[in-house]
Amino acid sequence: MTLSEKSAYLKGLMDGLKLDTEKNEGKMIAAIVDMLSDVANTIADLEDVVDTVSDELDCIEEDLDNIDEYLMDDYDDEDDDDYEEYDENDDEDEDDEYDFGDDETLYEVKCPTCGEVITLDEEMLDEGSTVCPSCGEELEFDFEGEDEEN
Repeated sequence: MTLSEKSAYLKGLMDGLKLDTEKNEGKMIAAIVDMLSDVANTIADLEDVVDTVSDELDCIEEDLDNIDEYLMDDYDDEDDDDYEEYDENDDEDEDDEYDFGDDETLYEVKCPTCGEVITLDEEMLDEGSTVCPSCGEELEFDFEGEDEEN
């Protein structure tokens, strides 16, 4: 039973008892029943407002979830652009990783002592030796018997 129904029931009881509303007790009981009826109506109105606000909040929450999903999809797409997948068969990307210019040829040499990979240019090779920056070992280069193409 709702508050409005209970209030109507009390009013019906008061009418059924045929209380004299001219006497003090009857006036007081009638005023109490009228006040309970007003309170019940006000609460019913508030429940309607709360239901409406709740429905609106559900719609807003759904809209925010859609916006969040849209923004996160864009963010994920940007992340995909920042990080490329490694492809073992694609050696061209490795060659283009460092741009040292087209006129300079570079060579990589592995230090036999520490295993550090050192990048050398033609000038360093022409000197015949270099020092490993990692362990300090002197590395010597001998090109006798090598073809010009190699």
